[in-house]
Amino acid sequence: MKSLIITGAGSGLGKALALLYAKQGFHIILIGRTLDKLKRVEKEIRENGGSAQSFSVDVTKPDEIRPFIQDAAENFSLFGLINNAGVGHFGPFEGLTQQEIHEMLDTNVLGSIYMSQAVLPYLKDQNEGLLMNIISTAGLKGKVNESVYVASKFAVRGFTESLQKELEDTNIEVKAVYMGGMDTPFWDESDHIKDKSRLRSPEAVAEIILNSMDEDTIVIQSKGK
Repeated sequence: MKSLIITGAGSGLGKALALLYAKQGFHIILIGRTLDKLKRVEKEIRENGGSAQSFSVDVTKPDEIRPFIQDAAENFSLFGLINNAGVGHFGPFEGLTQQEIHEMLDTNVLGSIYMSQAVLPYLKDQNEGLLMNIISTAGLKGKVNESVYVASKFAVRGFTESLQKELEDTNIEVKAVYMGGMDTPFWDESDHIKDKSRLRSPEAVAEIILNSMDEDTIVIQSKGK
């Protein structure tokens, strides 16, 4: 059974993609920082007849990532990676703390880079696989009170587009996903989005992604835009 690694898989879009790809016959390797949340998703996948395992991995730490990926490659048939883990802090630029800035850049940018770099050699060896980066429409244009978040997503956009060119002569598919805001726990500790009614559910976004897999660039705007 082909295995798919999904980061930030304990809630939101990561969870929705995990449930959906499990139904497509993939063994799902759920990773994130909170094992309890991952285990709940794993249980749901198994109850639906799917296959999954959970692992606590911090995507900002290469020393955790490298041995984990090596073990995963030895124990599973690695097919691909979905870089979904993300952090957002919002508000006027001058009010952002150094910690908030580091969290966004470390998770959104370096996390995607570290994970991709660790997985890619295995995909290259088999000349097959999927590398998907969940970027957000913040990677397409600047937005008020999202300066560093947008900067992090522009960086992932450039990284993804470069990998698309670098791997265009292989059978490894590199997908860039730009979606608008979703009604997920991502916004629970922020008042940045005041009207969630225009936001799609993560399940709806996951379905659109799966149905758009023939496209290298998938853009999903918020409803009403």
